[in-house]
Amino acid sequence: MEDPWATSPQPPSAPHPRSPPGPGADLHLDLRLDLPERGATGVRTALIRSLRDAVRGGRLAPGTRLPSSRSLAADLGIARNTVADAYGELVAEGWLTARQGSGTRVARRVVPPEPTPPRTPPTAGPGGRPTYDLRPGSPDVSSFPRAAWLTAARRALTAAPHDAFAYGGPSGRPELRRALADYLARARGVRTDPERIVVCAGFKQGLAVLSRVLRAAGERDVAVESYGLDLHWDVMRRAGLRTVPLPVDGRGARTDELAGLTGVRTVLLTPAHQFPTGVSLHPDRRAAVVDWASRTGGLVVEDDYDGEFRYDRNPVGALQGLDPERVLYLGTSSKSLTPALRLAWMVVPGHLMDDLLAAKGTGEWPTAGLDQLTLAEFLDSGAYDRHVRGMRLRYRRRRDQLIAALAERAPQVRVRGIAAGLHAVLELPPGTERSVVQGAAWQGLAMDGLARFRHASGASPGGEPGDVLGDALVVGYGTPPDHAFSGALEALYRALPG
Repeated sequence: MEDPWATSPQPPSAPHPRSPPGPGADLHLDLRLDLPERGATGVRTALIRSLRDAVRGGRLAPGTRLPSSRSLAADLGIARNTVADAYGELVAEGWLTARQGSGTRVARRVVPPEPTPPRTPPTAGPGGRPTYDLRPGSPDVSSFPRAAWLTAARRALTAAPHDAFAYGGPSGRPELRRALADYLARARGVRTDPERIVVCAGFKQGLAVLSRVLRAAGERDVAVESYGLDLHWDVMRRAGLRTVPLPVDGRGARTDELAGLTGVRTVLLTPAHQFPTGVSLHPDRRAAVVDWASRTGGLVVEDDYDGEFRYDRNPVGALQGLDPERVLYLGTSSKSLTPALRLAWMVVPGHLMDDLLAAKGTGEWPTAGLDQLTLAEFLDSGAYDRHVRGMRLRYRRRRDQLIAALAERAPQVRVRGIAAGLHAVLELPPGTERSVVQGAAWQGLAMDGLARFRHASGASPGGEPGDVLGDALVVGYGTPPDHAFSGALEALYRALPG
């Protein structure tokens, strides 16, 4: 029979029930006996002051039950009467309440209102968040498949071997590496086996470890796309590497220019869906960069951040499939599931494996073993494929809604980068990008301009006329939950020029 109390809501005015720190529970108090008198009076005064500070500072929340006078006296090594006297005085002052059968609790005092903050643009909503968010880089986290994930977690926990509850090795759980090898081969065209996969606590950790390995091997410069994420460039710079921008045009990164970059033997690319311009690396340039790496002994680092989300034709296979010994593949669950999992993976060329595992095994935070087992079960059961297919349809509907509405209400705006991914690029009249982004903030809309992603040394991208983007917006249509998407689009239309 179902427990009626399990689902009965609390009355709106009822506080959340609190049990700790009940009788016998630990309560940290600093008595600071720095008073002239060291007898019972000094201890009592110090105890009152310490309890009052704990309540005033919020460490003891309203309604919290305090230990009994006997328990607290034993913990502090003082007389029970001293604790009882301190409790009594704080009850008289209104800091505590005492009721027969309920013990001594922190009083539910009226908290004075906070001072009125200075006026800020309406982008700052509740909790400092914008009312609407169209910045790229995040999925719709409200669509995380909680029920399916919970089912996978239960199955994984039931079948988990004992060593899953011990400290894990730097390469990650073998169950997840096997499941990833199968999935990546089937869905992304990656050529690997489980022993060549390293599980990371997020993309940044994988990139940071790799950067340290490259620097220790004597590398100094890494080529990056002239438009990209500065946080990735910063990770490499902190490892002692210098990032050299590679121009981007309508066919992706200008990989033919790698031969002219003296001293560069590593390049970081987003070939499936260039971030943020949204183009796929042209087949000729894919072949050219692999040939360059093979000829020079170089390394291509492939960031496949949203390769599963392609709408107008089949997904472009991973670049790694062309040369597994010269391309290191980096993938993540942050876009397909949620960034909160902190799960990413590297498919590593054989010649880098030992050095990379040695670097990762020294001072790096491991990924939770039970989360790895859950993702392995999620992949093996087909739940991951079902979720990705469902999200692909959802994101495609949003993209189509954005395009249709712009065609009707802002026909002067040209949209690019829409064949895949979770964002689109909206071209703007010259000189308007900054004012549009600022105007969007006053509409309660967080949004990024293209200039936000331009490499500082970098240079405007090369290419033929019409391929180069000037002023533009990078609109992330994956971030808002479904119920907020229409409102976010309305705020976008109001911010657009004309």
